[in-house]
Amino acid sequence: MARAPLPPVDPAADAAALLRRLGFATLMVAVPVAALVARRAVVVLAPIGVALLVIAALLDRDHDGIVPDLKRIVTSPGGLAGTLLLGWMVLSLAWTPFRAAASERALNILAVTGMMLAVYLALPGRMRVANLYLAPVGVAAAAILAGVLALSDLAIGRAVDEDGAGLERGIMVLVATSWPALAWLRSRGRDLEALALAVAVAVAALMAPVGLPFAAFAVGGVVFALASIGLRLGVAVTAAALAGAVALAPLAPFVLRPVAALVLRRNDPLLVGLDAWRRVIGDDPLRFLIGRGFETAARGRFTGFLRPDAPISLPFDIWYDLGIVGAGALATALYAAVRAAGRAHAGLVPGAMAAFATAFTLCCLGVTPVQLWWFTTLWIAAFVFLAADRGQFRTRRPKAVSGVVRR
Repeated sequence: MARAPLPPVDPAADAAALLRRLGFATLMVAVPVAALVARRAVVVLAPIGVALLVIAALLDRDHDGIVPDLKRIVTSPGGLAGTLLLGWMVLSLAWTPFRAAASERALNILAVTGMMLAVYLALPGRMRVANLYLAPVGVAAAAILAGVLALSDLAIGRAVDEDGAGLERGIMVLVATSWPALAWLRSRGRDLEALALAVAVAVAALMAPVGLPFAAFAVGGVVFALASIGLRLGVAVTAAALAGAVALAPLAPFVLRPVAALVLRRNDPLLVGLDAWRRVIGDDPLRFLIGRGFETAARGRFTGFLRPDAPISLPFDIWYDLGIVGAGALATALYAAVRAAGRAHAGLVPGAMAAFATAFTLCCLGVTPVQLWWFTTLWIAAFVFLAADRGQFRTRRPKAVSGVVRR
C-alpha cells in the first residue's frame, strides 16, 4: 500500500513559527510579569517582542498585503484623526515652552507608534490558538507575583523606582493587559477560567499600595457587564462616554463643581482640582483654544508654569497642551476606535469595551498618557486584541462523513 508523501520541510516557516511564539511570549508573558519588578521592563521588552514578530513575518510572509493594510488604516476616520493628532503634537513644538523635553517625548511617541504599526502590518491573517493562550498565562503569572509582592514587606518595585511607583506601575500594566486575556478566554467558551483569572487580577489590584488600579478595573468590570447584556448598547455608551469626556472637558469645572461642593469637603483634592481648572480657563481662554504646546502640562507643574493643584488628567492635559484641535482629534480617534472594536468577534467586544474604560479611567485619575511605559502598554493591549480577533476561526471541529473531511 502506497503511503502519502510527507509534506516538504520548510525551514523558513519553522523558524518563523518559533520566532512568532517567542515574540508573543515576550509581549504577553514577559512584559506584565517583568513590569512588576523592573522599572523599564515595558520599554525594554516591547521592542524585542516587536522585532521577533517582524522577522517572523519577513521569513514566512504569512500576512496580509502591507500596502492595502496601510492604506486602510490611514484613510479610516480613526486613522485620519490619529494622524491629525500626531501632526498637531509635532507642530505645537514650535510654541511649547519646554521644547527640548517635548521634542524628545514626541520622538518617543512617534517611535512607539511606528513600532506598533509595524507589528500590525506583520500580523498573519490567522493567528495560532496556541500563541494566543500565552496571554492568560502571562496575566495569571503577573497576578500571582503581584499578590506575593504586595503581601511581602520588600516592595521590590517601589524600592528601585525613583518615582515611587514601581509596584503600582506594574499592577496598572497588569489591569490594562488583563482584559485581552479575559476576552480571549471568554471567546473560546472558557468562562470558568476567565472568571478565575478576573478574580485573581481583582485581588492583585485591590492589594496595590494605591486604590487607582482597582477602581479602574472595577469600572472596566461594569462596562464589561453592560456590553455582555447588550453589545450595541455597550459599544454606543463606551464610545459616547470616552469621546464626550474629552470633547466637553472644559465644561467640567463649571458643571461638576457645584455638584461636587455639595458632597465633598472644601479641601478635597477633586474639588481643589476643579477650582484650579476653572481658574486656568479664566486666566487665558483664547490660549486654551489653541493650546500651550505639547508637554506643557506635565512639565509646568514642576516649574511653576502651571498651578500645582491643577488636575492630572487626560482631558485637562490634552486641552491645556493641544487645545481644541488636539482635543477634537483625540475625541474623534477614541470614538472611531471604540466603534471599530465593536465590529470585532462578538465574544471579544465586552472585553474590548472594558479595556477602553479601564485605560481611560486610569488616564483620567492620574496616569499621564504620554509616559512611554504607559503609551507602550496601551499599544500592546490593542495588539493582543487584534491578534485575538484574527484567532477566531474554525471554532468547531470538522465533521468526517464517509471518509471525507468537510471543512
